Amino acid sequence: MENSTSFKPSLRLMDATMLVAGSMIGSGIFIVSADITRNVGSAGWLLFVWLITGFMTLTAALSYGELSAMFPRAGGQYVYLKEAYSPLVGFLYGWSFFTVIQTATIAAVGVAFAKFTAYLIPQFSESLVAIDMGFVTISPAQLLSILVIVFLTYINTRGVNSGKIVQTIFTMAKLLSLLGLIVFGLFSLKASVWNENWKNAWSMHSLSANGSIASYTTIAALGAIASAMVGSIFSSDSWNNVTFIAGEIKNPKRNIGLSLALGTLIVTVIYILTNVMYTGVLSLHDIASADKDRVGVVASQHIFGSSGTVIIALLIMVSTFGCNNGLIMSGARVYYSMAKDGLFFKKVGTLNKNSVPGFGLWLQGVFACLWSLSGKYGDLLDMISFVVVVFYVLTIIGIFILRKKMPNAERPYKAFGYPVLPVIYIIMGIAFCLLLIKYKPAYTYPGLIITLTGIPVYYLIGGSKQRKAAELPVESL
Repeated sequence: MENSTSFKPSLRLMDATMLVAGSMIGSGIFIVSADITRNVGSAGWLLFVWLITGFMTLTAALSYGELSAMFPRAGGQYVYLKEAYSPLVGFLYGWSFFTVIQTATIAAVGVAFAKFTAYLIPQFSESLVAIDMGFVTISPAQLLSILVIVFLTYINTRGVNSGKIVQTIFTMAKLLSLLGLIVFGLFSLKASVWNENWKNAWSMHSLSANGSIASYTTIAALGAIASAMVGSIFSSDSWNNVTFIAGEIKNPKRNIGLSLALGTLIVTVIYILTNVMYTGVLSLHDIASADKDRVGVVASQHIFGSSGTVIIALLIMVSTFGCNNGLIMSGARVYYSMAKDGLFFKKVGTLNKNSVPGFGLWLQGVFACLWSLSGKYGDLLDMISFVVVVFYVLTIIGIFILRKKMPNAERPYKAFGYPVLPVIYIIMGIAFCLLLIKYKPAYTYPGLIITLTGIPVYYLIGGSKQRKAAELPVESL
C-alpha cells in the first residue's frame, strides 16, 4: 500500500482532552513535592508553589488557544514561533525539543515506569546490572524503559486511532485512580498532623531531609520559590502536546483550545488536591525526607498500610505508561513540520500508509532509548526547565506580535483575558527565569547552550534553498 499524503482528522474533543491530561500526569506529582518542601519549608508555601504553577499553566493554555485556532495544523508551538518571529526561532525550539525536551522526557518517564515496576518485580531494579560493557553498565530498569518506548512507538506507527485508544484508556484509569487516592487520603486525614503542618503555614525556610531549618532573606525566598517551581513546572509540562497533533483533530479551531483549557484545569485541580492530601497524612519532615523523594509511596503506606506500596506502584505504572504514549504520539509531528520546511531529514516529513509520520516516530524512539541508556535524562530535564519556560514566554509574546503582523487573520478564538493574563504570564515567566539564573545557574546555562547549538546547525542544514522554503507557511493539512 502506498504512503498517505495527508493526516486523517480522527481525534474528538474527549480524545484531545485526554491527550492534554495524560501527557501532563506522569510520575512527578508523586515525587517532586519532597524537593518543593525542602525549598519552602511549610504547607502554605508548598500549596502556593503548586497554585502559582497551575495559574501559569492555565494562563498559557488559554493563551495558546488563540494560536491553535489561527494555525490548526501539525507542528503546534514550532509553527507559532516560526510565524511570529522567524524560521530560525522556530527551528531552535524544534532543535531543543528533539535533542532534549521531548526525547529526554520520554526516557525519564520510561525509566520511572520501570522503577516502580521493580516494586512488584524486583528483577527490574535499577540497582542491578543486566549488561556490563565495561565503559557503561545497563540496568534491567533501563532495558524495560527501552522495551516500553519501542512498544508504544510501534503502536503509534499503526495509526492515530491505535494511539488514541491507549491514551484514553490509560488517562481515564489514572484520573480515577488519583481521585481515589485523594478521597481515601482525605478520609485518612490525621487532625494532629494537619494542625501541626498548618500552624505556621506561611513561615518560609529551607527544610533539610534531616530536619534542620534555615531562614531566608526576602530575595532568597523568591529564589527558593523559583527553585521549587522547577519540579512543579516539569510535572505540569507537556500540556501543549495536543497542538502538535492538530492536523488529526476534528474541528481543530474549536477543539484544540477547548481541550487545552479542560485538560489543564482537570490536572491543576488534581495536583492541588493531591498536595492537600499529602499535608493531611504526612508531616512536613516525612514529605521532605521521603526515600528517593517518593512522597506518593510514603503517603500510600500511611493510607493503605502494607499494601500501599503495591497500590501506588500500580498507579504510577498506569500513569507513566499513558503519559509516555501521549508524548510519543504527539512529538513526531513537530519534526514532520520541520522536515516539510526543509529543516530536518526529508524522510521525517513523510507519512506512512497509516497516515502518521512513521519514520519520525522511530527516530524519536531511538533518541529516547539512547537517553534511557545514558542515565543523564534527569539532570538534563532540570537544566531544560529554564529553556521550556523561555519558549513559552516567547510564544505568548508572539500573540501580541501576530495581532500586529496579521491583524486580519481569522481568529475563531481569542486569548482569554487578553492582554492582562498573557502579560501576567510573561512577567511571571521572565521573573522565574531571572531567579533561576541568579540562584540556580546550573539549571539554566546547559539548557541554553543546547538550544544555541542549534544556530550553526540551522545554517549548516538550511542553506539558501531550505531557508526560502522555511519562510513559506507550513502546508495546511
